[in-house]
Amino acid sequence: MFTTETLRFLRALKRNNDREWFKARKDRYEAHVRGPMIALIERLAGDFRQFAPEIVASPKTSLYRIYRDTRFSDDKTPLKIQVSASFRWRGLMKGEGAGLYLEVHPQWVWMGGGFWAPPAPQLVRIREHIAATWPEVDRIAHARAFRRVLGELEGERLSRVPRGFPRDHPAADYLRLKQFLGGREYPPEFATSAGFYPALIETYKALTPLIRFLNAPLTAPAAGSERTDASGSRRFSGG
Repeated sequence: MFTTETLRFLRALKRNNDREWFKARKDRYEAHVRGPMIALIERLAGDFRQFAPEIVASPKTSLYRIYRDTRFSDDKTPLKIQVSASFRWRGLMKGEGAGLYLEVHPQWVWMGGGFWAPPAPQLVRIREHIAATWPEVDRIAHARAFRRVLGELEGERLSRVPRGFPRDHPAADYLRLKQFLGGREYPPEFATSAGFYPALIETYKALTPLIRFLNAPLTAPAAGSERTDASGSRRFSGG
């Protein structure tokens, strides 16, 4: 869906990061950058229904704006030089929970996802979920598809197991994680190739079990209002 014109525009934007320059060429941006990304998002919406119906793909909520928020940044360049989109979990607000991500940049293509910066309360709930069900996250991280497509589960780690968990917990390596990430990087020209969309779907399919696991404790009923099955055991909502 992306073409050489997409990359040509993004590289020109990198050299001319100026509102007036962009305004004069906005029709090219709409035709060669924003338009193809919207078409991609709409195509993903159909495919997500097949293997990840909990994930939302919508041009309105998934596509990132081209304009940068420079209010609290030393970098005052007004425009982003990449086109990007994120796909959140249904039932969670944008920016909350684990999700999927795509970025086409003048120097690379990155596809993947996870949870980049979990707020402290959500990170605690995820760690409690890991501690209680640790064989599941270990199975996900060592699944053949995950290892073949994504390699290792990545992210910043604490030097020690966080307070409140035994140092010798079997899931110690997972409990030390501050981020939960997986993805693949390609040269920018890959976005224009026939293999791009199949690779994107393959990446997202490999990541979905991890996304589902991370969001399970965040979409579960609040304490005191959890649903129970006939035997009285807690049942978590998947989204």
